[in-house]
Amino acid sequence: MNKKINISLIVILIILIIVAGVVLALRILDTQKKLKTAQENTYLDNEIDAETEEPEALVVETKKKQVQIFNGNDRPIAVMIDNHQDAWPQAGLNKAYLVYEIIVEGGETRLMALFKGVNVDNIGPVRSSRHYFLDYALENDAIYTHYGWSPQAESDIKSLNVQNINGISESESSFWRTNKKTSPHNVITSTEKILEIAKRKNYSTKSTKESVLNYIADEVELENGITANSVVIPHSNLQTVEYKYDEQTKTYTRYARNKLQKDMQSGEEIKTKNIIITLCDNYTLNDSENKGRQGLYNIGTFDGYYITNGKAIKIKCTKTSRASQTVYKDLQGNEITVNDGNTFINICPKNADIVIN
Repeated sequence: MNKKINISLIVILIILIIVAGVVLALRILDTQKKLKTAQENTYLDNEIDAETEEPEALVVETKKKQVQIFNGNDRPIAVMIDNHQDAWPQAGLNKAYLVYEIIVEGGETRLMALFKGVNVDNIGPVRSSRHYFLDYALENDAIYTHYGWSPQAESDIKSLNVQNINGISESESSFWRTNKKTSPHNVITSTEKILEIAKRKNYSTKSTKESVLNYIADEVELENGITANSVVIPHSNLQTVEYKYDEQTKTYTRYARNKLQKDMQSGEEIKTKNIIITLCDNYTLNDSENKGRQGLYNIGTFDGYYITNGKAIKIKCTKTSRASQTVYKDLQGNEITVNDGNTFINICPKNADIVIN
């Protein structure tokens, strides 16, 4: 009897365990189902939120364009360049960021090329100084380089404390003569040699002075300007310069006395992005040497032109002192913005018959 009872209890216990296991299993399944449903609902909510929320603003970093022709703190180097036809072709002009052309004795002109932060192996032919070129070296804070000087230039270099390098006083390894030309139209130098001499003289080779010209990186288009596919500038009866516009490169090719100007080393045509014309008179000096040397009435406000990208506008050019920077403004009184490229500044008489078409 007791044995039958024990067996019955064991059976009942087993049944209870099985029932409890089934109940527990059903609860676990129910819990998992609820969890899955909750996860699915959360996912759907997120999907709905993602569709209805405004997208975050995109942060786009735009690198501002930098002017290339005049940047860094390298001090400009100004070099007097011979422009007699026996000096052609010249070397290094295409690597200058700025070139001044001004009349000298005999109806000739002379150039002053300015270089900044570039290495130029051949520059020249280097020629002697004239005193009014000092004004433009000073306004550019340039190391002024020449080969000889006029009496007026020698005096002014000393009185104005111009940091200059006179090639006549330097070695032939720094200012050498090329056999491709005849003397005195054959002296060549380089930026490397000039900087070596400048350091020896304790001249600063760094400068924080701002550019004379108001360059901008974006392209300047003179919408209200006149057509300027050809620009003819008569400096004198002897020297006439012409610039012809190349629409493909958006630059001007330089001619002098109807001859295409090229670089002595590379053979490349001399080109410029910008042209500035300043109309102010020169005069003959009354000195004991009677060589017809010139002076320049360049202090004041003068008429002129700014020419770029096939267009020209009239401007006013103001220089208040020998060392002050020339300011170039349009006829509305706004300082002109200048294209990021090299520039020729031609200074010629007020009565010069400028032809622009």
